[in-house]
Amino acid sequence: MEDFSNLEKKLQINFQNKDLLTQAFCHRSYINENPNFPLYHNERLEFLGDAVLELVTTENLYKNYPDKPEGEMTGWRASLVNANMLSEVAKELNFGKYLLLSQGEKKEKGRSKKYILADTFEAFIGALYLDQGYSACQTFILQHLIEPKLPLIIKNKLYKDPKSLFQEKSQEIIGITPTYQVIDESGPDHNKNFIVGVYLKDELIAEGHGSSKHEAELDAAAKALLIKDW
Repeated sequence: MEDFSNLEKKLQINFQNKDLLTQAFCHRSYINENPNFPLYHNERLEFLGDAVLELVTTENLYKNYPDKPEGEMTGWRASLVNANMLSEVAKELNFGKYLLLSQGEKKEKGRSKKYILADTFEAFIGALYLDQGYSACQTFILQHLIEPKLPLIIKNKLYKDPKSLFQEKSQEIIGITPTYQVIDESGPDHNKNFIVGVYLKDELIAEGHGSSKHEAELDAAAKALLIKDW
C-alpha cells in the first residue's frame, strides 16, 4: 500500500484522521477483493465531496463575476466540475498512484481511468471537508481547479453544453440521437433531487444527478461522454 505521507507533503495538507485520507482512495473493487479491510470504499465520501465542490465553485463564481448571468456561470461551473476536468486535475496531482484497487482493476489500467480518477478527486474533497472543514476545501479547490482551469475554459470556450456535445458525437459516430429518462425523483419541492438516465436506443449509458431535470441531464451527458471516451 502506498504511503500517503508523500501525498500529504506534496499537497501541503496534514490530515488529522489518516483513515479518511486512505478511504478517499479506496475503490469498491479493492473492498470486494479484501473484505476484511477495516475501511469502507470511497463512494460515500465522493457523494459528500461532490456537494462541497459544487458549493465552493458556485460561491466563487457568484462573488467574482457579479456581472455574469446565471446561464453563463452554470456553463462555466459545469466545465469545472465535470468528470473530464476533475480526472485531469487528479492526474496532475498523481492521485492514480495512491489508488487502492483490485488486481483485476489494476490489470484494466484502473489507475488511469478517467471516471475512477474523477470520483477519487470528489472523495478526497469529501475527506478534506470532514477532516479540516470548508475553508480548507476552498483553498484546495481554488489552488488546483478554479485558478488554473477557469481562465482556459473561458478563453477556449470549453463551456459548451455537454448534452449538445453528446448529441453531436452520438449522431456523428453511431447515427443515434440520445434520449433522457427520469429514473428517480425525491425530496420536497424546494429541494428536489433527480436521477436521469441517458440512453442510446434502449442501452443506458450513464446516470446523472441534479436539483433539476436539466441539471441531471447535463450531468448524465458529461458522464456518457467520458464512458464513451468521446
